[in-house]
Amino acid sequence: MKIWEEENQCYVRAAMEQNTPEENEALRKRFEEIDWSVFEHIERKETVNERGVFAPLEAVELDEIRAREAEFREIGLEEIRAGKVGAVLLAGGQGTRLGLDRPKGTLNIGIDRELYLFEQLIRNLTDVTDEAGAYVPLYVMTSNINHDDTKAFFEEHGYFGYPKDEVKFFVQEMEPACDYEKRILMESATEPAMSPNGNGGWFGSMVNAGLLDDIHGKGLEWINVFAVDNCLQRIADPLFIGATIAYGRQSGAKVVRKAAPDEKVGVLCTEDGRPSIAEYYEMTTEMATARKENGDLLYGFGVILNYLFAEKKLEEIVDAQMPIHVVEKKIPYRDVDGTYVKPEAPNGYKFETLVLDMVHMMDDCLPYEVDRAREFAPIKNLHGVDSLDSARELLRGCGVEL
Repeated sequence: MKIWEEENQCYVRAAMEQNTPEENEALRKRFEEIDWSVFEHIERKETVNERGVFAPLEAVELDEIRAREAEFREIGLEEIRAGKVGAVLLAGGQGTRLGLDRPKGTLNIGIDRELYLFEQLIRNLTDVTDEAGAYVPLYVMTSNINHDDTKAFFEEHGYFGYPKDEVKFFVQEMEPACDYEKRILMESATEPAMSPNGNGGWFGSMVNAGLLDDIHGKGLEWINVFAVDNCLQRIADPLFIGATIAYGRQSGAKVVRKAAPDEKVGVLCTEDGRPSIAEYYEMTTEMATARKENGDLLYGFGVILNYLFAEKKLEEIVDAQMPIHVVEKKIPYRDVDGTYVKPEAPNGYKFETLVLDMVHMMDDCLPYEVDRAREFAPIKNLHGVDSLDSARELLRGCGVEL
């Protein structure tokens, strides 16, 4: 018996009773396309979240980066000029928390003039490509919710001066959602509720979108993946690339020195001897407050979701089954009487892969410190911490005209 035919699937049954035969035929076809095996992970969701033994991981700190700047820069620029570096922008989210019912990257971060988040990120990338005298292929990961809007926005704004043929868009893969009783939630009478498969799914989504041939054709050996919401970050940063190569590592992570022991950032460390990220809520008070002899925090560097990966290693791990994290979320759905419900509290499970597991599947990872005043301005809220207000202040401090 197919999962959607089971007795307890009340939301599916209610929808099918109200649909036309043609609609039900289309719905059955849709169900056939979906991998329902993710529901099996509910039984072992606790074991997936069990962690190993954490230990500190030394970072390349700002002093050393300044001392070796010329060396790192030359190595990085050489890789860019040789066409070996690509970049992936994770841009699947909507700007809902910012009062924007559009892709987050379309947010206007300017004050006296229009300056869009996408535009600022492209400028940051262009700073590097101008210096290198060579372009970096840019892949933009969207979602089924914002794909058309994102592409249209780039078209409308002439790709913010970046060559259109250097930019490719692909859609993040989706997973079905269910309630706590494993009942399939319905988005509408003809469509199940689906959600993006987490920030660890970006490379698998690229492969499934047929972009591996493009990566091979361009001869890319390094991919810098970064999130849409940090408007100050350097992208395809020659120093970061150069340091990762100089240290002989197959991955690197940009990190910032923690502002306080309890700052809510994931910390780059090792777990059972392999690189990993300890989320802030997983750290004991002892871990969070432990200090080195010089007074610095032992676990003192937080990740900012800007990573560099060796492309060959990404291909190795894409076929390995990444852990599926079962996350309790508020999932809007169509009730049995056809009412669309927006729950106030978590009501079911979404299924996600996380980039921290991708880091853990690497043999090594170089924590690379950046100055948070110059490279860390995340926009998660309108006001307060990590907000549009704080990002504007940091942008001004870096000489960006708003």
